[in-house]
Parts: sequence; structure tokens; C-alpha cells
Amino acid sequence: MRIAFDVLPLIGCRMTGIGYCEAGQIKALSRLHPEDAFLLQFFSRKNEEIKIERLKPYLRENVTPHWAKASGYVYRLLSNFLPISYQHYFGDQAQVTHFFNYIVPPHVAGKKIVTVHDMVYKTFPETVRGRTRYMLDTGLKKSMKRADRIVTDSEFSRQEIIRYFPQFADKIRVVYCGVDQNRFHPVENAAQIAAVREKFSLDREYFLYLGTVEPRKNLERLIDAYDRFAKGKSQAPYLVLAGGKGWLDDGIYRKVQELHLEKTVLFTEYVPDEDICPLMCGALAFVFPSIYEGFGMPPLEAMACGVPVLTTHAASLPEVVGEDAVVVDPYDPGAIADGLEQLYTDTDLRKRLAEAGPKRAAQFSWEASAKQLYAVYEEVCHD
Repeated sequence: MRIAFDVLPLIGCRMTGIGYCEAGQIKALSRLHPEDAFLLQFFSRKNEEIKIERLKPYLRENVTPHWAKASGYVYRLLSNFLPISYQHYFGDQAQVTHFFNYIVPPHVAGKKIVTVHDMVYKTFPETVRGRTRYMLDTGLKKSMKRADRIVTDSEFSRQEIIRYFPQFADKIRVVYCGVDQNRFHPVENAAQIAAVREKFSLDREYFLYLGTVEPRKNLERLIDAYDRFAKGKSQAPYLVLAGGKGWLDDGIYRKVQELHLEKTVLFTEYVPDEDICPLMCGALAFVFPSIYEGFGMPPLEAMACGVPVLTTHAASLPEVVGEDAVVVDPYDPGAIADGLEQLYTDTDLRKRLAEAGPKRAAQFSWEASAKQLYAVYEEVCHD
């Protein structure tokens, strides 16, 4: 087969969850299928050498970059309303073209696959950036109509898509994301952990959240819960909120100030890739109290590192963590505080979760994800 990928999520200066999902699947697919040809397609009005450099981790003998000399931003904007042909820019070489970020443009050659990660823009529209919400409101239905198959990250997300777009139910296939256990694994080197703790001024135990700082991650309730947990403790563990600033995040920072927690709730902003694993491995526990996730990679990554996890029974998260995490009600700060207390005081529980985590994470490999995805490509080619 000749399979093309829209690699917009891979060529920006900072990767998001969508980018990591695409990266894991492309690497595994190209390794598993050396007999196939893979094209990494992108628009580039200038400086394509920078984008090709960012694509180097994915290039192999059977994987080549393929770019069009045009502005991707202008194309995406205009093609949402006008039938501007994608095929005009990229030709008809590919039998299958996969778009990982919700939108299939007009007139794509061959079979078309789109990944729709979740329906957060419908379920919690107030938590989504206005421009993104507008693009999905105006473009997603057309996109799913154009697609031959719709891939989503969990059974929960499949049901969500059917709830809002029942007419596309027959096209939807679940392909779970994976975790890279070469990147996320228990760190045995104490000096490596100590160096990262020193870098982020962590001179005592800490709970860690890692992800975008935005409302649907439920961080205001987590901060409330942490305030309850820390009361009466002479030196409570820090709560470290690590990750880039997101949409509508002012309330999160304001909550810390209102509760006078500036010295114990610490924001690191964006964490470089090489620091993530040791930062996770140094944590007392990983906390991920999100109210909505299409899959939820960070808890799985923490489990792969052998770090106990606290998460919620919302959305897809129970599918991901199974029985191997402390699971709480995301809307109840008291329940979250109780979960923090449980992880802080119960050494046996932490030990059990630390041992179970890597085994659970191993069930979600990128190889398994790529095999599920390739089955979708084969199915659509035999239609």
C-alpha cells in the first residue's frame, strides 16, 4: 500500500497529545510494514527544511516527506468553505490518506481516514478555544461525511461521536493509543531524578500533574482538594502542575492566589521531553483529575514509569487505568482530597500500584495500536 499522513501535528515547535498519538502510530506502522510506502504530507510556504528536520525521527527507507509549496493556514481556512482540491497540491499517489486532527479537506485522492479524538467541543464547549470550536462547528460534519472511516481513541469516544453524529455510526472504529515504554519507564538512576528535582526546586515530596493547564483538566477542584489535604500538615508534599499554558487558564492561577498556596502549588510551564520521565519517577503520585478525555495518555505514561496514579471515573479514563489506580469523583473536591490522603499515607497501596502500572501500560503498546489501525486501512481498501 501507499499510505499518506497529514503531519501538521508533527511539525510545530511543541507537540500536543494529538502529535504524540500520530508519532507513535507512524513509527510503529512503518516498522511493521517495510513493504509499504508512507508519505508525510504537509504544506510549507517557506522554511520546509525546518519542518523536514522535525520529521527526521519518522523518516526511514519506506517513509518520505512530501510537501506542497503553499500556506497550510490559508488552505485550511479557505477549504473549510470552498471546495479547494487537496489533490491539486498532493496528487493521487496515495491509496489511503489519514488525517489525525479531525478535518478531511475537499477532494482527497483515494480512501480517506480521519481521527476524531473526542467530542469535548460539543460536551464542554466553554473549555475549547473559540477558533478551534468554530472550525469544528463548521467543518467536522463535512469532514466525517468525506471520510471512508472515522478512527477514535476509546469506546467512550465512539459512543460520544454516535451521540452527536448517529448518522456516521457504521464508519467508526476504535484504535487505542499507546505508550512508548522506551520513553516512559521506571528510572533507576537516583542522580537523574535528583538533578530534575533540583532544576525545578523540588526540595521535598510532591504530587505531579502533567498536561495542559486548562479548565477541562479540572485543576481548580484539584487545587481545592489539595488545600483540604494540606491543612494541618507541617510540610505537605508540593502539588506540581507541569505543562504549557492553555485556554481560559486564568481561574486556575487565581485559585492558587485566593487560597494562598503560592509556596506549595508550583507551576513549571512546559517541561522538556528529556525531563518528563525523571520528573514523573520522582513523584509521590501522579494526579490527573480530568473531567473529559478521549483517551488520556498522561496517566498511562505515569503507570509505565511505575508511579501510583490518582484519576477520575470520567469519560475514557476508567478504560485506560482499569483497576490499577485510585479512581475518584471528579466533581467532589472532598473525594479528590481523600484520594491524595490515601496515596500519601498508604505505603502498601503505593507499592501495589507502582508494581501494577507497568504491566497495565504494556497492554497499550504502539505496535498494538498500529496493528488495529492497519486493519482499518485494509478494510477500507477492500470496500
